[in-house]
Amino acid sequence: MILVTGASGTVGRHVVRLLKQGGHRARAMTRARSGSTVPPGVDVVQADFEDLDSLRRAVAGVRAVFLLTAPATPQPNHDLALLEVARSAGASSVVKLSAIGTGERFGTATVGAWHQAAEDAVHASGLAWTVLRPSSFASNCLYWAGAIQAGQPVPNLTGDGEQGIIDPRDIAAVAVAALTDPAHAGKTYTLTGPELLSVPHQASQLADVIGRPVVSVDVPSTTATQQLLSSGMPPAAVEATVIGSAWARAGHNRILTDDVAKVLARPPATFRDWAQRHREAFTGTQ
Repeated sequence: MILVTGASGTVGRHVVRLLKQGGHRARAMTRARSGSTVPPGVDVVQADFEDLDSLRRAVAGVRAVFLLTAPATPQPNHDLALLEVARSAGASSVVKLSAIGTGERFGTATVGAWHQAAEDAVHASGLAWTVLRPSSFASNCLYWAGAIQAGQPVPNLTGDGEQGIIDPRDIAAVAVAALTDPAHAGKTYTLTGPELLSVPHQASQLADVIGRPVVSVDVPSTTATQQLLSSGMPPAAVEATVIGSAWARAGHNRILTDDVAKVLARPPATFRDWAQRHREAFTGTQ
């Protein structure tokens, strides 16, 4: 049995689907019992990272864990809690979803500091481990859908900083390979798409795909901080977002790797591939 945390999310739902398609026994951990996005035949368990009894039920009889946490306030406690109960339950391996640039110093800040603490715990867990560090998700553009449908500019927090934008389905495919093949144990993979793109580049490609103009407007860090705080985002999450955006704006995420191709024996999908599959989200049509 393989436990997938974050099973209804952007990456986790694809992990569950691919495990099911590959004939592997999967258990989807969600906060809501409905499990509406989970394929038929997949075990669904309702659990919360802050409820240890529910976590113990989730890991019962599990061999491997796909560890994806997304706390509202960036901190490693959810990772640590799941690792502890998984180890106690006899799980043997873990695949941790982290983020590109984790642990890098940027001025006086550390990029992905909470991910680094979680990675350290994974390394010290006694479980066979694989760490995935994906670049910026193509799906982050879905936050622009409302603005694009309304003909408004999309916000650009990273300026001309180029990033190796990656399709979440490729992240999931690498995760499944790591969950099912021990050859990936002890590896840290930096996952990127095949091309370096800035937000204006992404806007241009989206415009080509949907057949209408898409423009971006630069949002400086100070403005982004004010806007995110006003939206109700917790201050620690705002700080992490702004640090990561400034790091990318400064060109530090201008990184391409061949890790996806090495693991999957095929090239990663392009941003245009992703945009064409999600065209209706931006046009508002079916």
